[in-house]
Amino acid sequence: MLTLYSSQLSGNCYKVRLLLTQLGIPFRVVEIDVVKGEQHTPEYRAKNPNARVPMVELENGELLPESGAILYYFARHTPLWPLDPLLQARVLQWMFFEQYSHEPYIAVARFWVLYLKAEEKYREQLIEKHKGGNRALAVMEGHLRDRRYFVGERYSIADIALYAYTHVAPDGGFSLEPYPAVGAWLKRVEEQPRHIPITHPC
Repeated sequence: MLTLYSSQLSGNCYKVRLLLTQLGIPFRVVEIDVVKGEQHTPEYRAKNPNARVPMVELENGELLPESGAILYYFARHTPLWPLDPLLQARVLQWMFFEQYSHEPYIAVARFWVLYLKAEEKYREQLIEKHKGGNRALAVMEGHLRDRRYFVGERYSIADIALYAYTHVAPDGGFSLEPYPAVGAWLKRVEEQPRHIPITHPC
């Protein structure tokens, strides 16, 4: 069976759990406690020298880290990955946006506030994280004002990638009230078949 090295608190890991569940792909989870630093053990670094989660171990023993790469691998022959080359590039466009313009702000703020309980310690840095995160949310809001989903008016792994940390952005001190189109999109994602919450035990 497919093995997913995952952290329950990570939105990047949640993306993979959500995709595999929606595609009906069986998997087992090996929980890695990133707060305790279990991703830095010699055993885990032997599998993934970059010491990050998520990572999947395929049935043949091949290892595949990085959430975006994992989403592509499992979605590529499904309706969650479009056939048109330009739409494929659009999906990648939004996945790159999520990793470089969204996740570094919203996910990090959430980690500091919710898991490290260090809002006072990171007070100055949080101001910059909130500025960057709100810039990303404003870009998303503008794109979604006249669209149901991010690419081609169909649910895709671009939506999964962006949903993961957007829907829990309030955990990091963000308000989603100024972004009604984003809020409506979040509800559409949650209405997808086999949707599971980030807290769902796997």
